[in-house]
Amino acid sequence: MQFKTDIQIAQETELAHIREIAEIAGIDEEYLEQYGNHKAKVDLKLLNELSDKPDGKLILVTAITPTAAGEGKTTTTVGLGDGLRKIGKRAMVALREPSLGPVFGVKGGAAGGGYAQVVPMEDINLHFTGDFHAIGAANNLLAAMLDNHIYQGNSLNIDPKRITWRRCVDMNDRQLRNVVDGLGGRVNGVPREDGYDITVASEVMAVLCLSNDIMDLKERLSRIIVGYTYDEKPVTAGDLKAHGAMAALLKDALKPNLVQTLERTPAFVHGGPFANIAHGCNSVTATRLALKLSEYTVTEAGFGADLGAEKFLDIKCRMAGLKPNAVVIVATVRALKLHGGVPKAELGTENLEALEKGLPNLLRHVENVTQVFKLPAVVALNRFPTDAEAELALVEKKCRELGVNVALSEVWAKGGEGGVELAKEVVRLCELPNDFEYCYDINTGIMEKLEAIAKRVYRADGVELVGNAPKQLKQLLDLGFDKLPICMAKTQYSITDDPTKLGAPDGFKITVRNLKVSAGAGFIVALTGDIMTMPGLPKVPAAEKIDVDENGLISGLF
Repeated sequence: MQFKTDIQIAQETELAHIREIAEIAGIDEEYLEQYGNHKAKVDLKLLNELSDKPDGKLILVTAITPTAAGEGKTTTTVGLGDGLRKIGKRAMVALREPSLGPVFGVKGGAAGGGYAQVVPMEDINLHFTGDFHAIGAANNLLAAMLDNHIYQGNSLNIDPKRITWRRCVDMNDRQLRNVVDGLGGRVNGVPREDGYDITVASEVMAVLCLSNDIMDLKERLSRIIVGYTYDEKPVTAGDLKAHGAMAALLKDALKPNLVQTLERTPAFVHGGPFANIAHGCNSVTATRLALKLSEYTVTEAGFGADLGAEKFLDIKCRMAGLKPNAVVIVATVRALKLHGGVPKAELGTENLEALEKGLPNLLRHVENVTQVFKLPAVVALNRFPTDAEAELALVEKKCRELGVNVALSEVWAKGGEGGVELAKEVVRLCELPNDFEYCYDINTGIMEKLEAIAKRVYRADGVELVGNAPKQLKQLLDLGFDKLPICMAKTQYSITDDPTKLGAPDGFKITVRNLKVSAGAGFIVALTGDIMTMPGLPKVPAAEKIDVDENGLISGLF
């Protein structure tokens, strides 16, 4: 059977005018800033106008540890939003914007798939409303002002060897990971080792996504630490007087972007911090606005529940005062069999033994959500045509033993209709008692918080600081940053910090090699394993298949 590609499905759908979507969402036209017929930004004045209105229910969609077999988290998020509207609920979706790096690399876009997509798919996956360009410009303005300050006499006494701020570009470009710049003589700057991050890894992205309004944005930008003086004092964007101009570049990017699903469910697609190096969630402004405008807001967090859900709950919810009403944990039989040791080529064959071996990964994520964070949860089993009935039954049986229901999700093939069963279970969960707790007390020390995440969420034996981490820990304590939340930078491919360890390993330690403060975003980043802030392209980049015809019609995006 020949399936249509995601982009074919998206291009064959007749989109409603964005004014019609705004009307469905309850957004008056005076708050709408249109970008053509199918995209708009929403003025944040609306959030102030709705401040007295009670919030709707908040549903977080997360997943098992990702594999090459795919899980379909964004697809499930979109399909659940459509499914909730199918059963008569007023629902909105709040997603992250895709980065150009993965779009042209190996992962592809992030607009959902099949008949559960946000559209216009090509625009969302490419330049969209220019938010990422604005973030990159603000990041690089700060870098330029920093190096110019040193060149112009360095009155702040900045040590060029202690600069921590890097330039960025929204592309997977390994050539830029480590560079030497400022060459060419005295008038061309001060020579030094430098490097680039991908734009989504910039602290500016995290700041934008965690800010409540323009003044909060400006204050957070001013706190960004760019380096240290010769006598070990931190230097900030505020010290360089860069934060005002940076905020000016970001004033429109701060406004949430309104689009639609294929079934005309209103959707905010806004912000997209790197889920390894930052908290990996869409913006606080978009989530808050959706909660005011709908009965049910469906949002997602990056990668598996050990990374994305933990950061959503311990960082975003803590900072924004949010409380989820239910959590959806997305899994596929194929991915669980891969965790059980089956090669990718054999995932279509029934294999209950391998599935049984892979199931502990799902069960660990379920236990974390329901027992560590104490939230009601459902497993959304994203069904593939090759899944055997016996395999589906085994997953359902094991989840029920933990007191969690399984809902079959067929949104990829059927859109909202395929998400009705999941939607009904989510509505039921949202009415259950909710004893939401964070993983750790914010007032404990840095090591105590690291240990709490490692032991309670990853089930590690503990944390080991290596390399510069012990010295950095002392410096962070001396600077008074011990009461900030922790943002773990860890491989997404394993619950451990070793990407080769699939399933639900035990008997391991988490190795932290670097501790750095993101003072503007308001968290401490703990780098584990071999995490990089600038990915590279694969041997055959997705970009090789992307094209545009004489009519401007794009092909090859997925």
